Amino acid sequence: MRKITIVGAGQAGLQLGIGLLDNGYDVTVVSNRTGQQIREGRVMSSQCMFGTALAHERNLGLDRWDADCPPVQGISFTVPDGTGGKAIDWASRLDASARSVDQRVKMPAWLEEFERRGGKVELRDADVDDLEFYARESDLVVVAAGKGEIAGLFERDAERSTFDTPQRALALTYVTGMKPRDEYSAVSFNMVPGVGEYFTFPALTTTGPCDIMVFEGVPGGPLDCWQGVTSPEQHLERSLEIVRTHLPWEAERCADLQLTDPNGVLAGRFPPTVRRPVGQLPSGAVILGLADVVVLNDPITGQGSNNASKCAASYLSSILEHGERPYDRAFMQETFERYWDYAQYVAAWTNALLGAPPEHVLKLLGTATNSPRIARRFTNGFDDPRDFFHWFMDPVAAESYLAAVAA
Repeated sequence: MRKITIVGAGQAGLQLGIGLLDNGYDVTVVSNRTGQQIREGRVMSSQCMFGTALAHERNLGLDRWDADCPPVQGISFTVPDGTGGKAIDWASRLDASARSVDQRVKMPAWLEEFERRGGKVELRDADVDDLEFYARESDLVVVAAGKGEIAGLFERDAERSTFDTPQRALALTYVTGMKPRDEYSAVSFNMVPGVGEYFTFPALTTTGPCDIMVFEGVPGGPLDCWQGVTSPEQHLERSLEIVRTHLPWEAERCADLQLTDPNGVLAGRFPPTVRRPVGQLPSGAVILGLADVVVLNDPITGQGSNNASKCAASYLSSILEHGERPYDRAFMQETFERYWDYAQYVAAWTNALLGAPPEHVLKLLGTATNSPRIARRFTNGFDDPRDFFHWFMDPVAAESYLAAVAA
């Protein structure tokens, strides 16, 4: 029986670990926190997952929250006109509903399920010496989390990384009491050119159904305003100030908001980064990076947990197909490249949205106001962003598509 150690007990690490257990592998997951510590800790992400990623969970029997988690049935898109109104405003349904389950709910349950299926959990804040031990004792070591020394083992890929500094000041606010949208639930996405983005959607957290407010501020702009916020109450008030000032139609939904819990807030920033997938330990042993360790995107497109799920599914297929052959550097690089065949499109699309929207993009999004066909295609591209490269990312293809729609 081949032995695999996975460092990191998040979406990617546990999904991969459970998939390997189901196929007869000896798997250990290394977590720096117990399930209870995760559940009682601070929120970690916004994690709106679309149809394909949810299907990967369903295939492993990990979709436990469909009955309790409110569905996200569509996406709305709004651009203010600068005078309190809307220059662009439309909505469209997703072909398959999305869902957001707080990782503080999901990961403790998955840790228990991992052990129930025969996996071993080791509680340790792993460092390089620990990785050396795991490399000696295991056929393969996969790193799905890591900071400091561990993160430094995976070199930044300068050719594949567009940015080397953060492109947004980020914040999350988990709330109850938000007024639902009319018609159907959706990711309510608001773009304020030159200022940043705000979006919100229903979710499930430790206290039950909620809504998640996500703020993306252009550095140095009015949404880059989280410094000096020292309490959850201040964080909520700052959140409300932003929507009142920039998005009055969103403020109308926020008259009776309360935090879900004191840990339902988060703020920070990081540069979107692609790293080389093979890390080398001082002994010469090699380890494989997974998900955010190797492809870290800005949350503006909501792809983080989707990428984690898809990366875990891709790596699982590569490991199963590899059979009894050694997990050498060539295998690791090829495993990553197989995932990169998909992830490169997500990274390019996400990075493009971090810049000023070009004329053809504004034209497409504006035309979608009166074109359900365009609105539907944009909305469902969030499940598989590769489609954007046929009509959205290139100005010539955009003009051709607009002409076809008009005809």
